Amino acid sequence: MSHASLSSLCTFMNGGTPSKKRPDFFNGDIPWISSADIVDGVVTEPRSRISKDAIEASATNLVPKGTVLLVTRTGVGKVAIAPFDLCFSQDITAIIPKQAEKLIPGYLAYFLQSCEPTLKAQQRGATIQGITRDTLTGLNVPLRNLDQQRKIVEKLDRTRELKRLRECSIADLNNYLQALFIEMFGQQNPDSKHWPVVKIEDLASKLPNSLRTGPFGSDLKHSEFEDSGVAVLGIDNVVKNEFRWNERRFISEVKYQSLKRYTVRPGDVLITIMGTVGRSCVVPNDIPLAINTKHLAAITLDTKKALPEFISKAFLIHPDITAQLKRSEKGAIMAGLNLGIIKNLALNLPPLRLQQKFEESVESITALRKKYRNSATQMEQLFASLLAESFS
Repeated sequence: MSHASLSSLCTFMNGGTPSKKRPDFFNGDIPWISSADIVDGVVTEPRSRISKDAIEASATNLVPKGTVLLVTRTGVGKVAIAPFDLCFSQDITAIIPKQAEKLIPGYLAYFLQSCEPTLKAQQRGATIQGITRDTLTGLNVPLRNLDQQRKIVEKLDRTRELKRLRECSIADLNNYLQALFIEMFGQQNPDSKHWPVVKIEDLASKLPNSLRTGPFGSDLKHSEFEDSGVAVLGIDNVVKNEFRWNERRFISEVKYQSLKRYTVRPGDVLITIMGTVGRSCVVPNDIPLAINTKHLAAITLDTKKALPEFISKAFLIHPDITAQLKRSEKGAIMAGLNLGIIKNLALNLPPLRLQQKFEESVESITALRKKYRNSATQMEQLFASLLAESFS
């Protein structure tokens, strides 16, 4: 199998950004994208559309459907094929094969995707990271005949599509859970207007510190984190609205003794109150000894009144709760929650038997979601393996 430099096989076209001082430039019908519009190898629905005058007055270029697009600044290495005629910013380079009988766009796109680690390693820039044209043109493309190229593209397309379908299944489950919550606990349920209105603080356990945030300021410094010991939960454990062990942080047993009041209990509801605000999850039963940071609020519920999955999902879905949270955000100087706001959130409290029925549904959906996620991970690993194998 022979190789050839990318520069000998392709031509390159730069992009540009029309002047934002000319609003009329962005009132056209020609799609214009930036690096942010390329996600998982696909061009998303363009957020901007420009006029023909904008093209003439700027460095952007119009390329036809099927053009390979490579992000060379701000997100280096992302690749997509234009799904329609479009223009693009200076963060993107269009790469066009000189001879269709030597190189097909799909094969070129996957080759460039396989080069992402190499490109990222060579990016430079103090404020905006990017790669030079020399880095790009120096890439060597393994040349196969067109039939072999098509087979590789078909194999990689099929694997990526399977991963996409698994991810769609996960999204469908999340949408179903949201619809189920609204059906059971929203205004669609005629019984809801007869349920008592309670505040979150009324549902907390009588145990000490049942409503709490984590240690502030000098109580817990970043320098006190260790490689093992008592776990410390943060935003990253909650941000996907599921409990996940992502980055592991620990404090010593000695330090824990001074922070015991922040201990997280199995079944606690966690809410992010800083950074990515308003995410929520339930602490699993197999949680090791742990505390939470100041970025989280933790609620230990009186389970004779309210169940964790119901309250956690209420923070995300319940129309009354979400409306109150939006009103609170408008009154804040910066986006964020505090314990006072959380305590005073009010909702119609459904009977415990209905909450139990919902919790059973959550358990079934969670098990299915885990199965789909494992499958998506396997597809992702298979894709990475096939990509490396195809261009090694």
